[in-house]
Amino acid sequence: MKALVTGASSGIGRDIARILSKKGYNLVLVARDKEKLNQLKQELEKNKVNIEVITADLSVEENCKELHKQVGEVDLLVNNAGFGDCGNFTKTSLNKEISMIQTNIIAYHILTKLYLIDMKAKNSGKILNVASIAGFMPGPLMATYYATKAYIVSLSESIREELKKEKSKIQISILCPGPVSTNFNKIANVKFHIREANSEKVAKYAINKLEKGNFYIIPGIDVKMAKIGAKLVPARFTSKITYIVQKRKIET
Repeated sequence: MKALVTGASSGIGRDIARILSKKGYNLVLVARDKEKLNQLKQELEKNKVNIEVITADLSVEENCKELHKQVGEVDLLVNNAGFGDCGNFTKTSLNKEISMIQTNIIAYHILTKLYLIDMKAKNSGKILNVASIAGFMPGPLMATYYATKAYIVSLSESIREELKKEKSKIQISILCPGPVSTNFNKIANVKFHIREANSEKVAKYAINKLEKGNFYIIPGIDVKMAKIGAKLVPARFTSKITYIVQKRKIET
């Protein structure tokens, strides 16, 4: 079995890679931090699996296409690379937001499409798109990030229905955690005032539910309730609540 994991140098991606290596997967690990990737490779090779590391900036469209050409077919694609930002929409960096859209949306889109085509040819394979509970609600003060995750949720839901109609054996799933203790917070310039999930526990939960065939993978009862609330409560009220929560995150 062979899996490709993007954003594998830290956080959820790193912990998913650790779990998959113990399950016997040969891995292709992708991120921008070569040093961290090599450290992880040395760690995971102790599990007697083949580990390949690829240093790539997936915010560049051509790098995503080249990655697919370089790696070839996989049994499992884990789209995990991504980052966020926090602040008033008119004050946050446009360049950072464009890079976020390219990483959080364009890279996911390209890799999902190209690898899904491969999987359809053999009618087998799994795709795990790491989204967020943010994908189910508006996110004032993190507007661009929430919008990118909403794209991933919608895209994956649509693909799932297409696969069901085709009676395909290919599985697509989305991981939608709440706040997780990772390097995300530093990059996004936020600090959470609510409980953060442990990335290792989130990764274990994700792979367990993936193997059971779940589409929505939502760790934690509080996060599950947040998804339900986002569906039931009108967006104008959800926006007010989210604004209050996000306001507390912004570092001063």
